[in-house]
Formats: sequence, structure tokens, C-alpha cells
Amino acid sequence: MQRIETVAALEALYGSPGEAARVKVTDRLTGAYAAWIAQSRFVVISTVGPEGTDGSPRGDAGPVVEIADDRTLLLPDWRGNNRLDTLRNIVRDPRVALMFFVAGSNNVVRVNGTAVVSADRALTERFEQGGQHPRSVIVVTIAQVYPQCARALIRAALWTAGNCSDGLPSIGDMLAEAKAGFDGARYDADWEDRAKDSMW
Repeated sequence: MQRIETVAALEALYGSPGEAARVKVTDRLTGAYAAWIAQSRFVVISTVGPEGTDGSPRGDAGPVVEIADDRTLLLPDWRGNNRLDTLRNIVRDPRVALMFFVAGSNNVVRVNGTAVVSADRALTERFEQGGQHPRSVIVVTIAQVYPQCARALIRAALWTAGNCSDGLPSIGDMLAEAKAGFDGARYDADWEDRAKDSMW
């Protein structure tokens, strides 16, 4: 294996970035970046902690974040599995990276910055779904925001390849393989009702 061990060697292999790649980064939301993020219902948030890295998908029925100002995003922490991987990491290391997707668009908008987890009632009550409120809100302070070029999503035909889920193992299948004796079939059979009753 030919391992690249220096930044100089890496840069020599790839060459210099073009002008668009150099000028796209801002330290706050521009009008266009804000408008794009306001349309996003899905984001992947990446964090780092003592155990390593974590990437977590977050989605909502409307905008996935609230834009508080041009340097601040509010991400409600809706119900999940209570592993708290993302939140644990933020409490111990505030660095975060977010990738915002909009269904049908081959572009992605990325945000790098820092975050805190807040259970402030005034913050959690800004968000409501079916009478429910999140237990906490991730408050992101933006350090960098920029778009990602469309090549990755175009190559993947993410929005145009049709339904590629036929034949995939279910979550129950995965859990049954991870733990002997786990009733994966029952988990799958109960999932739809369980999700409906615990979405928010």
C-alpha cells in the first residue's frame, strides 16, 4: 500500500483547488446559505469524543434547524434511542460538523463550528410537534459554512435511482445477528406502531 503521510504529498497528488472552492467558505450565513438551510428537513451531525467519532442523522417534519441569527443554528433533539452518542460528545468536546440535504437537490450545504446542549425551557418550547417538545436543543455556533459540489450525489443517483431498498436486511435482522436470542422478527413487526407512538 502506498501510504500518503504528509500534507505536501497529498497536495502534490491532487493539485490546487479552483476559485469556486477557495471563495465559497464564509464564517456566517449569507442570504443564500440561510435560504438553503431553511429548506432542509434532514441533516447529518458529526461529533467527536473520547470513544471516537459519531455521525447521526436528524430529520424533522419542517425545517430541521431554526436559524436564530447568521451565526447560530438551533437543532431540537427529538426522541431517539437514548444512546445519547451525539449529546455525550458535545458535552465533552464542542466541535461539530453538519451536512444539510434537501430532497431532490444534488447539492449539500456544510457547517462546521461548535455546539452546546441546552435544556433551557425557553429554547425547548420554541419547538413543538403534536403537543410534544424536545428535551434539549443543540445550539450550534457557526465557524464555517459552504456548499459541497454535486458530484457525490450525482454519482450515487441518490434522488433518481428509484427504490434501492428491496432485499435489504431489516433492523430486526441486524439486531438478531448482533445479539444471540434477540427476537428480530418481533422487533420488526412492532416497529411501525412503536414509531408512530414515539415519533416526537
